[in-house]
Amino acid sequence: MLTATLITLLTIFSVIVFIRQAQFGRTPKGARLAKIKASPNYRNGVFQNLNPTPDLTEGATMLSVAKEFIFHKKERNKPSKELPTVKTDLLQLDPKKDVMVWFGHSSYFIQLDGKKILVDPVLSGNASPVSFTTKAFKGTNDYNVNDIPDIDYLFITHDHWDHLDYRTVKQLQNRVRKVICGLGTGEHLERWGFTSEQLLEKDWNESFTLEDGFSVTTVPARHFSGRGFKRNKALWMSYVLQAPSLKLFLGGDSGYDTHFAEAGEKLGPFDLAILENGQYDKSWKHIHMMPQEVLKATQELKAKKLFPVHSSKFALANHDWDEPLKKITSLKQNTDLQLVTPRIGEITYLKQDQKFSKWWEFIN
Repeated sequence: MLTATLITLLTIFSVIVFIRQAQFGRTPKGARLAKIKASPNYRNGVFQNLNPTPDLTEGATMLSVAKEFIFHKKERNKPSKELPTVKTDLLQLDPKKDVMVWFGHSSYFIQLDGKKILVDPVLSGNASPVSFTTKAFKGTNDYNVNDIPDIDYLFITHDHWDHLDYRTVKQLQNRVRKVICGLGTGEHLERWGFTSEQLLEKDWNESFTLEDGFSVTTVPARHFSGRGFKRNKALWMSYVLQAPSLKLFLGGDSGYDTHFAEAGEKLGPFDLAILENGQYDKSWKHIHMMPQEVLKATQELKAKKLFPVHSSKFALANHDWDEPLKKITSLKQNTDLQLVTPRIGEITYLKQDQKFSKWWEFIN
């Protein structure tokens, strides 16, 4: 009994020490917490979705999900070989070119109307507090922080490990002018060395002007947040980015809900919608869209083009690694929607029609 008690106490102590590491961030406090408590989206001590959002769909349980992952894990949830990627020299890009470069999953760089923008950069090779888990697929981690130019605006959609990477943003801190994030996320960033002057920390449905004809409107998403045991202490976001020449919808992780149609009516149409399409499952479809819902959301946003992200770098669900791209490509065939599906690192021209190869078809 004494041995068991000592082991239990040692385990608890080890966990406490582990989660106190800087990479876990920090729970909001002080003036930031007071501002959070005043938000209409914060109730009962946590942020809330617009509509009731269970973690799991009806009939699914944590046990059933665990059994599926342990005993029914698909062999193709990771590619069998290195993915074909491109290494674009971002430091030497023509500043007059309006382009986008995807780094896999939900990380991407935009150069538009003279500004350099970065969204949810995860360039450390894994999406987990433990470096040997949730590792990037072979070939998908060719970019590092040294490949990124100085950034005017860094957008963070929420604080999950596959969107807010401690090592990446820590190294970028001195090269980012402004960070745009949801209420509460700034607490993590300030712990990591960002200054309050760098942070534009917002609630849903806020509009604000940046500079040189750029403006942002924050939009609800249907998801959750948390880097440790405490959940929903920071707000999850999508953004409408209005540049002088284009309007973009920068979608964070989100299940399908009414907010897409509302954004389309109030803020659309959009030249491009960047939406999550991957790491979904019927058991958690309230917090991650299924491919048919991604298409519906794009249509409701009144977007001319769809860039499906949240795939092709990490295996966070049990579907085949290439299923998201296969399904969304098939679903859009009977629509006028233009689909943007570059290889990781390939230049996407934001103001030109562009044909992309179905590069995923050549990999098992």
